[in-house]
Amino acid sequence: MKQRYIKFITLLFILIASNASAQIKGVVTDSLTNEPLMYITVQYEGKGVGAITNGEGEYVVETRKGWDELTFSAIGYVTKKIKLQPTTKVLNVKLAPADVMLSEVVVKPQKEKYSRKNNPAVNFMRKVIENKKQLKLETNDYYEYKKYEKMKMSLNDVTPEKMEKGIYKKFAFFKDQVEVSPKTNKMILPVSIKETASRTIYRKSPKSEKTIIEGLNSTGIEEFFSTGDMLGTILTDVFSDVNIYDDEIRLLQRHFISPIGKGAVNFYKFYLMDTLTVDRQECVHLTFVPQNSQDFGFTGHLYVVKDSTYAVKKCIMNLPKKTGVNFVDNLDIIQEFTQLPDSNWVLTDDDMTVELRFVKGLQGLEIQRTTKYSDYKFDEIEQRLFRLKGNVIKEANMLNKSDEYWAQVRQVPLTKKESNMDVFMNRIEQIPGFKYVIFGAKALIENFVETGGPKHPSKFDIGPINTIITSNYVNGTRFRLSGMTTGNLHPHWSFSGYGAYGTKDKKWFYKGQAAYSFNKREYVLWEFPKHHIAFDYCYDVTSPMDKYLMTDKDNMFVGWKWTTVDQMSYTRDATLTYELETNAGFSVKAMARHRNDEPAGGVLQYWKNDGNVAGSWDDANTFVKDITTTELGVTLRYAPGETFVNTKQRRVPVSLDAPIFSLSHTIGLKGVLGGEYNFNLTEASIRKRFWFGSWGKLDVTARAGAQWNTVPFPLLNLPMANLSYITQNNESFCLINNMEFLNDRYASLALSYDMNGKLLNRIPLLKKLKCRESFRIRGMYGTLTDKNNPYKSHNSELFLFPMRDGVPTSHVMNKTPYLEASIGIYNIFKLLHIEYVRRLTYTDIPGVKKSGIRFMILTMF
Repeated sequence: MKQRYIKFITLLFILIASNASAQIKGVVTDSLTNEPLMYITVQYEGKGVGAITNGEGEYVVETRKGWDELTFSAIGYVTKKIKLQPTTKVLNVKLAPADVMLSEVVVKPQKEKYSRKNNPAVNFMRKVIENKKQLKLETNDYYEYKKYEKMKMSLNDVTPEKMEKGIYKKFAFFKDQVEVSPKTNKMILPVSIKETASRTIYRKSPKSEKTIIEGLNSTGIEEFFSTGDMLGTILTDVFSDVNIYDDEIRLLQRHFISPIGKGAVNFYKFYLMDTLTVDRQECVHLTFVPQNSQDFGFTGHLYVVKDSTYAVKKCIMNLPKKTGVNFVDNLDIIQEFTQLPDSNWVLTDDDMTVELRFVKGLQGLEIQRTTKYSDYKFDEIEQRLFRLKGNVIKEANMLNKSDEYWAQVRQVPLTKKESNMDVFMNRIEQIPGFKYVIFGAKALIENFVETGGPKHPSKFDIGPINTIITSNYVNGTRFRLSGMTTGNLHPHWSFSGYGAYGTKDKKWFYKGQAAYSFNKREYVLWEFPKHHIAFDYCYDVTSPMDKYLMTDKDNMFVGWKWTTVDQMSYTRDATLTYELETNAGFSVKAMARHRNDEPAGGVLQYWKNDGNVAGSWDDANTFVKDITTTELGVTLRYAPGETFVNTKQRRVPVSLDAPIFSLSHTIGLKGVLGGEYNFNLTEASIRKRFWFGSWGKLDVTARAGAQWNTVPFPLLNLPMANLSYITQNNESFCLINNMEFLNDRYASLALSYDMNGKLLNRIPLLKKLKCRESFRIRGMYGTLTDKNNPYKSHNSELFLFPMRDGVPTSHVMNKTPYLEASIGIYNIFKLLHIEYVRRLTYTDIPGVKKSGIRFMILTMF
């Protein structure tokens, strides 16, 4: 009885003490920019009790019985009074700037008339933009600085309710990894940390800028994937460095107008707030919002030094709530600048926080990028450093830096949870069944199945998986098994291949490749920069258009054709290839090939043009069973600044902003190893992307080619046609049939304009769907000289054009270019791209399709 009494008194005391010290806490943020506000007064009016928010906008205030209203106030903001509920424990508040009445939901001025004429804010910003060129570091002959960057990915908004369910409840160590985000005050679970320490050097004349990566430290969830650099590469590209002194800011793989860019005055609305002191310097405080909140722009604050330099002291930016960007709940950027004793203004702090949610209801992600710049110098730099190859140079020991090194360069200490990331990942590996989850995830993401495990990395991978079962006209249903060795077997030697069987023609097909990489590879052969020699031997059935595919010809998703592809061949290839890439973006590819081509399926046949130039098959024409060629070729390519993500199937460029130039020449050698034809084929292309700020982007691709010799039609130029319902690239023609046009000279131009939702985002109701529009037009002009035209030449080396039921299926173009146009809507449900394509010329050819629908799965920010 006595013990129960003591327990009751103890419990009562705890409840009383808890009630006496009950508190309300929260964060006060700007309703326009969502940035935390410091020095906001939080009080019970007339009670003499309150608090002031700290540098992160946080406050804590006691609760008192009968006190049911809190007041939030500060100079420059509208005072806000909020009624309290007895259960209120957390209260986050947004304050609206007082100088311009802004809605707390719609990020734009409310019922206000904005004019740029005689507007002091606009006049002031014009001076800022006029003076920015003098503040750029590039005005110096030399400069260098050190940079420390920490990229952290975490599961976001891990609420106490979530921690009592699912995996958090079953495995308590997940709770131990949870921490509070210093940026959002939400509970997060860090799953990946990447630290980079680098040094950047710059020379004005001749212009050269190089980044030397001295240290790289990475751990987390990406370590479970063999191509683990994929995550880091994508994060670096998507959340790239922001330079507000550039006219356009590349972020989320989009281009945004900088608030101090040359087009900023026309794109943004600026408002003068007040004059205040920032780090002991008097600054003019301005806010800015886009003219249209759906456009790809920022809202935020600028703090500009009040002197003749008009230098930006501090910049705070985020995305408007109604912007067209996908998956981003919040994005905040805070940059701080410092003036050095030599008068140079430099960036010292650059913090970015992004909250992502890909599907509503599922766990979101938080990406934090913390960047510190230091040790700025403007002395002359050793010239030998600028002779190093590439714009990014990785030191040989960058992955093996000591703890002492990181303690020295790490300007932001790791949290306890970040430091324990290795331990956390090890505990995850011990979860029963986890290896099966990773196995399935790898198969889905990488399209390959590994044969190894955590302790014995895979030396041989089976895949691609999406090529196991396909079909085509000649093979019928086709079964294929593929695989490749990895860098874990040997860092230089690589072996790959497949075996396939067609149920209709009852034939076996195969391909094998042996390659030697002069560079030590981590996993796959095509890691940048490529430098290897390879020999492959292949026997398979192919369509003439297969060479234009951007994926494997047996990919089940491109096997769905809009037209019957029955003109195919059995080909037997032996190819020797040498490839060399440089860090500067220049590459060379040399090739030697021996090929035998035999028509398959009975539809495609080769008949010599022996005596009937009208093009009909009869006894006067000689049937040709197959043709053999021996070829030598070289391709030169220049793509400065191009970067890639390596996958197990291929590598994918993550940025298409760089121009791409390509020039190739192939010669055929008659009499060498059975080659039957002399020929010379030259092709050139250029691709460039142009950005127009909030008006989207334009991709331009131009190609030209010539077959200089007299050759049969299998060796002529074919248009780059896409016979699949799946849209693949901007330059493929969607409505040209297989082998429809044959040319020995051609020039093509493809224009693809993505307006980024500029039109659809201005239509009421429809703009809520965040759909985006695109427009494409593709054209080609081709000719066939008389020497290669079997309708005009009696040369017996020529073949009659292909026919079906006595009607030619291949044609010679006249003076009219082939044209097709398309209108597309993409970002449907943030996933689907649908495009309507219309053929504009050559619509009277029998059997052609004048229009069609194409689609693809496409996700982007």
